Amino acid sequence: MVVLWAGLVVVVGAVVQGTVGFGIALVAAPLLALLDPQYVPVPLIVVAGAHAVLALVREWRDADWRGVGWALTGRLPGAVLGATVVALLPYREFATFVAVAVLLCVAASLVRLHLRPTRPALLVAGAVSGVSGTAAGIGGPPVALLYQNENGATVRATLGAYFGLGTLLSLGVLAAGGQVDGAHLLQGVVLIPFMAAGFLLSNPLRRLLDRGWTRPAVLGLAAATAVALLVQAQFA
Repeated sequence: MVVLWAGLVVVVGAVVQGTVGFGIALVAAPLLALLDPQYVPVPLIVVAGAHAVLALVREWRDADWRGVGWALTGRLPGAVLGATVVALLPYREFATFVAVAVLLCVAASLVRLHLRPTRPALLVAGAVSGVSGTAAGIGGPPVALLYQNENGATVRATLGAYFGLGTLLSLGVLAAGGQVDGAHLLQGVVLIPFMAAGFLLSNPLRRLLDRGWTRPAVLGLAAATAVALLVQAQFA
């Protein structure tokens, strides 16, 4: 039953990310951490990486590869710091970190800053994304905010390329720190069919959700689940 519920959470997250370019971790990380803390971060990173490959294959011509390169340059030191967080923090502190990371991402998304994907901004966003993506599986919003004024295809393809390569980097750093084992990878692989189903569902739903419902739904659900996780962590 836990696997089934986790799969349904991943389906919803995959639909959201397949539509807007990011969101699978924003939606899934708090709920998966509530179901079973072992799902975060490694299995979620595996699922997000597989989703990124599908997104990139679908719209690869629209990717901003220059931006991807600079963001990944910043992600490396961030990933190392994120792996340190995973290794040192017990569950209560780790769950609190996940919840706070989600709430910060939501707050940042609500602030309509005039951000652009310049070289310094991409380096900083990549570093922040490396910390949150490696430690909590939530690496999308820092980079996505820089591309919020680009067309949908560019956002989805660029983030797909960034997530795909960033996943390998984060898993490598976590593995070097002894935070990855076969059980974690198997948990991620088991959830991939659910992710694929959500990705397919996003194809016909993109136009419907782009009418103004995607953003409030993602932010509302992410904030609610993060608050629930924050409360649950205090009693762990």
